Formats: sequence, structure tokens, C-alpha cells
Amino acid sequence: MSDKAQQVHRIFATIAPRYDLANDVISLGRSHAWRAKCVRLSGAREGMKVLDVATGTGDLAIAFKKVVGNSGEVIGVDFCAEMLIPAPDKARARGMEITFKQGDAMNLEFADQSFDIVSIAYGLRNVSNAAIAIREMSRVIKPGGKFMILETGRSEWPVFGQATELYTTKIMPLLGGWLSGNRDAYSYLDSSSKEFPYGQKLVEMLKTEGGFKEVEAHPLFGGVSYIYECTKS
Repeated sequence: MSDKAQQVHRIFATIAPRYDLANDVISLGRSHAWRAKCVRLSGAREGMKVLDVATGTGDLAIAFKKVVGNSGEVIGVDFCAEMLIPAPDKARARGMEITFKQGDAMNLEFADQSFDIVSIAYGLRNVSNAAIAIREMSRVIKPGGKFMILETGRSEWPVFGQATELYTTKIMPLLGGWLSGNRDAYSYLDSSSKEFPYGQKLVEMLKTEGGFKEVEAHPLFGGVSYIYECTKS
């Protein structure tokens, strides 16, 4: 593993047991609505086949399964096995059959053009090489299919942008650290967000690396997060 891969694995393995609680609190409860919007924008419908990459504890995979139904299929993969531990039970508690397995976004085990939709939520900035991961995820999407990304951004609104900067830099590491027991993990999550391209820069990267003919960036909560809706040529 690369140094970054080792760091990311160590961080998420440490915070996995309390990840859901910390995520709900530090997102101010908005994470559920943002995942639901991601599913709506994807055009997911009954019978479709979906791959959720960096699925973590499975929340986005579960949101997709609600829509594609029993005739559809959802597979969730994650680099960190510890993050996957709660996912199967969460799905079964909702009466859902979802396949969860360990997997690498940069080296997916699936055949070309296997999925109607591929998604990744707050995981693209954590891979060792985002360009390779984009190409690999694009590879497994059917022509006309969708690649849906939920990722952090930065608000450029006056005053609000300064307030969110204060929150993510100072308050979020304290709050996330208190809830998870690992303050350094949430300091990393803040710094990784600041280093990763967002908005138009990520749109251009997705077009160049993934070969997507259409990419639309949907800002959330003033741009603190984005949903990127990509259509495969």
C-alpha cells in the first residue's frame, strides 16, 4: 500500500465503530438528505444494477436498494474491511439483500460496462490516485449510465464561507474527535477536503479522465458539498 493508502486505512479502521454517529452529528443531520438527492439525480429505477464504491457502513448502497428493488442489484465495496462490518446487518434489518465486499476503487474486480450506476460518497479524495480511480469506475459503467459523486467542496459565499471554514477547521475536528475518539482523523478529513479539487476543476477532471460527455455539479448547502452527475458516453 502507498503511504496515503496506509494512512486512510488506519484512520477509517479506528473511527469505524462510531462513524455513523459522528457523521450524522458533524454533517448537522444533512447527510441523509444529500444521499437521497444523489439517488434521485442518478435516475435510478426498479431493476437497475448499482455499484457503490467506498460504501463504508452502507448508507448510500441502502438508499439505492430502496429504489432499484428486489429485481435490481446493489453491490457495495470498500477498501477498509472494518468500515464494512456494520453494513450487512443494517441492510438485513431493512429486509434488503445487498452484497458487501472489500475492494479497491483503483482496481475493481468487475467486467467492463457491468453497471447502470456507479456511486462514491466522500471517498474519491481518499484514494491514492483519483485519476486512476475515475478511469476505473468509468470502465465498469454501461454506455448511457451514470457516475454519481458526493464530495466535499468549499462555500464561496461571503460570511457563510468564513463561518463554514471556521467550523471545518476548528469545530469539526473537536466534535468528531470527541465522538469517535480520534481527533487526528477529523483533522485529516478537513485537510484532505481542502487539497482536493471541487466545482469546475473536478468537472474538468471527470471529463478528461472518465470520458464523460456530460458532467453537472450540484452545490449543496452553499457549496460545502457537491453532487457530481456524470453521464457515460
